[in-house]
Amino acid sequence: MTDHHPQPQPNDEQQQSIAPAHQQRLQEILAELATLGFCLPGSVAERQIRCPNPGCHCHHDPPQLHGPYLAWTRKVNQKTVTRNLTPQQATRYRAWFQNNKRLRQLTSELQTLSLNAAGEAEQCGEK
Repeated sequence: MTDHHPQPQPNDEQQQSIAPAHQQRLQEILAELATLGFCLPGSVAERQIRCPNPGCHCHHDPPQLHGPYLAWTRKVNQKTVTRNLTPQQATRYRAWFQNNKRLRQLTSELQTLSLNAAGEAEQCGEK
């Protein structure tokens, strides 16, 4: 079941005051958004750690740390949450992390485009 929310469309007067280049880029952004697929927030980093066992080789000089481990870090309810991933999981979800990065880029660009279009539309009737 898909929940679609109708988008309010600009009236003819508003549409005419928006530059064709802005309208074109809006359509390009919307088309790319429709292709993204699943998006996982956060980042994946390779980490090496020191364990709590004081006699372990990771506490010697020089230390030989444990790992590498692939750690997925993200925010949940304003708290940082980290989960280790297997190499197979990291490979499986790599595209989802890339999709999320692209989603953030497109959203930021859409907001900037909207601000520019609104600013130009409001100045259209002013002398």
